[in-house]
Amino acid sequence: MTSPAPSAAPSGPTHRRTGPSFPRVLRVLLPALLILGWLVAAGIGGPYFGRVDEVSSNDPAAYLPDSADATEVSQRVQDFTGSESIPAIVVVTAEEEMDDETLASLTEVTEALAALDTVAGDVSPAIPSEDGRAVQVFVPLDADADLGAAVEEVEAELTAGLPDELSSYVTGPAGFSADLAEGFAGIDGLLLGVALAAVLVILLIVYRSLLLPLIVLSTSLFALCAALLTIWHLAAADVLLLSGQTQGILFILVIGAATDYSLLYVARYRDELRHTKERGRATLTALRGTFEPVLASGGTVIAGLLCLLLSDLKSNSTLGPVAAIGIVFAMAAALTFLPAVLYATGRVAFWPRRPHFAPDAPDAGADPAAHGVWGRIALAVRRRPRRLWIVTALVLAVGCLGVTQLEADGVPQSDLVLTASSAREGQAALGEHFPGGSGSPVQIITAESSLQEVTDQLLLQDGIESVAVTTEDSPAGTAPVTEEGIQAQGPRGSPAPEPTVVGGDVLVQATLSDAADSAAAAATVREVRADLAAEDLEALVGGVTATSIDTNDASAHDRALIIPVVLVVITLILMLLLRSILAPVLLIATTVLSFGTAMGISALAFEHLFAFPGADPAVPLFGFVFLVALGIDYNIFLMTRVREESLAHGTREGVVRGLSVTGGVITSAGMVLAATFAALGVIPILFLAQIAFIVAFGVLLDTFVVRTLLVPALALDLGKIIWWPSALWRRGRD
Repeated sequence: MTSPAPSAAPSGPTHRRTGPSFPRVLRVLLPALLILGWLVAAGIGGPYFGRVDEVSSNDPAAYLPDSADATEVSQRVQDFTGSESIPAIVVVTAEEEMDDETLASLTEVTEALAALDTVAGDVSPAIPSEDGRAVQVFVPLDADADLGAAVEEVEAELTAGLPDELSSYVTGPAGFSADLAEGFAGIDGLLLGVALAAVLVILLIVYRSLLLPLIVLSTSLFALCAALLTIWHLAAADVLLLSGQTQGILFILVIGAATDYSLLYVARYRDELRHTKERGRATLTALRGTFEPVLASGGTVIAGLLCLLLSDLKSNSTLGPVAAIGIVFAMAAALTFLPAVLYATGRVAFWPRRPHFAPDAPDAGADPAAHGVWGRIALAVRRRPRRLWIVTALVLAVGCLGVTQLEADGVPQSDLVLTASSAREGQAALGEHFPGGSGSPVQIITAESSLQEVTDQLLLQDGIESVAVTTEDSPAGTAPVTEEGIQAQGPRGSPAPEPTVVGGDVLVQATLSDAADSAAAAATVREVRADLAAEDLEALVGGVTATSIDTNDASAHDRALIIPVVLVVITLILMLLLRSILAPVLLIATTVLSFGTAMGISALAFEHLFAFPGADPAVPLFGFVFLVALGIDYNIFLMTRVREESLAHGTREGVVRGLSVTGGVITSAGMVLAATFAALGVIPILFLAQIAFIVAFGVLLDTFVVRTLLVPALALDLGKIIWWPSALWRRGRD
């Protein structure tokens, strides 16, 4: 998804260009209608930037495959509890053992929490730790409420009602969800502002104009408004799932794509203005020269993104169509709104560097040396192509070795947010005074007849601290289960409560010894599943830990399936575009090598520079899809121009001409795309920060190394055989 330079014009005097001009009736009406239509779309879609949270969700369980145990458990839990609440765990700690007066004040705070509008259900009594220096309170928050605001209300009550010597935290599923919501809160403002500012600076440097960068930036922003308007309504109709992660990637992708396509059109339009006085004729000719490469670029990216539909994880599969819709609007804006505005403004848009009418100027590709630094680079590559491509490939291969340092097997929920986190501090305090898994139990749904057998098996696990069954007869909503059965919690001699039975099943909750998002907890849950299966006990195992396990397993499955599919799809597209077999295979190979290097360097940076705690299994998949789909575009535009030049001048001369002509525009496009993806780093979410680094670094690597050195040198060394088995190979010349 890059912006190549203008397609080569036929050799010979440029004054022979006599493309058609606009019919009179359309010269004013059509551009005006196009501009008005986009203004209306932007005016309607703009306000939706502040409403994305109405149709989005950051709940991990919402994106699991329907076949996952954790998915079914999350859907059925409310049948047993009678509530759709999300549990928050309040942890209060003291330096010394709490006395009766302090515990009494905690009871008052508990009653105040129960009176909050966002609390949906009974608040548990304050449960003291064994050392007496901490208590925990379970607070069910309304799942339909704004969790961030709900958690803030709870924190405010704790601050107002607790003595100064006590420290309080809100953690658990609600606390971490609130942290994620706060992390994503900057997408509508901070992320968008940083991305647009970065693009504006680059455009000012590239064009050295005042009006033109604003026109190009408006094209990108209008495309995003129209895309967001469409996606919002699809999400509201439950056709698409939307999350903060998907939203951030959508914003960046549309801005980067629309700007790149705009760079392509502007370059061609400016060239045409030098060879014709009529801006209508220049517009039509520029559109004819831009339409095919933009369509090929956008089509390649869309095809790669739609491969994500094969994903088991809905967070991945929904990104494909969401991002594809964004690319469609990016192409549409660059091919309709931008040409209409530039037609209306003409040469004024380029002020103070207006393109002057010069009909006797040489064709773009006639003299590589006339293209400054890129012409000199092209000539330098021609001198020793074999040595250059071998050395470049070896250096990239060495960079790939860093992939062995990549730990993409998941990260704890507490590490997803990179900024300070009350929920993370609260979980640490919880683990210090209580079993680490308190408040985030393993949830097991099994038949009532298997209750004792299942609980006996759970009690044998080293990582299980305690086991309880959901019941309506207990104030806490659960009753402990031991080897002797369900235990009474009332006065001595009172009967044991009856478990809540729904459709012949009961809900068992097992408290883990370790933090629910830890590797030790994951190992325990995997052992629970394996042991229950070995004993032929039918049970569904869910909860926070199981959700994380199922998510990571699905991500690993997606990675193994989708990466080969993307490679096959893009290779076929390249074969159709270049009418060759060998050239597409080589281009894919260089792109994969570039991706491996980007991942290797990124892995080293994550480990030794940023000290990240690991990576989500989806990071390599997303990095691959974006870098291959986007990176291959640099090669597409270079090689389509090379092929065009090769038809007239031979392959080796065509490579030199193609590289010299495409250098400036593609480099500008690469810098824009890298800058927009780098902007994702301002959102303090680990996944987005890692994607930002991988894609930004990978795009620059493709721009300055692969497209500049490796691919041209390889094509120069091979000569016309690179076009095998096309007619250009049979009848062309080296």
